[in-house]
Amino acid sequence: MASECCGSGKKKPKQADCCGGDAKKTVLLYACSGGANVAEIADRTARELMFAGCGSMFCLAGIGAGIPNMVQAAKAADLNVILDGCPMDCAKKIFDNAGLTNYVQVRVTDLEIEKQKGIRATDEQVAAAVAKAKEVIAAT
Repeated sequence: MASECCGSGKKKPKQADCCGGDAKKTVLLYACSGGANVAEIADRTARELMFAGCGSMFCLAGIGAGIPNMVQAAKAADLNVILDGCPMDCAKKIFDNAGLTNYVQVRVTDLEIEKQKGIRATDEQVAAAVAKAKEVIAAT
């Protein structure tokens, strides 16, 4: 799917065009990296969106660490998409603590996916999160 635009058969553009957004937009993707299945779903979702041309995956840890050029990149982005696994909202809190407001959030547990440790995410769960994230990107 990496060579196609969101599986549509269209040639992959640089950025968010294929997900209903503007190809000229800078869209950065940040994923929760916790230890439960919902964190795996968030991470895999960010990677699928990146491979589909919907944005560029970026380093959430760098934002949390306050690395100036990473925080500046997030400030300069047209849109930051935060993929949180659960209601603890760690990624959202990292952005809020850094004073960043130009983001949208997708929370995996809001998709009726139960947080569990010690189990793997399914392809169907990842597909549901990808679809929701594409919907959110298209709406902004």
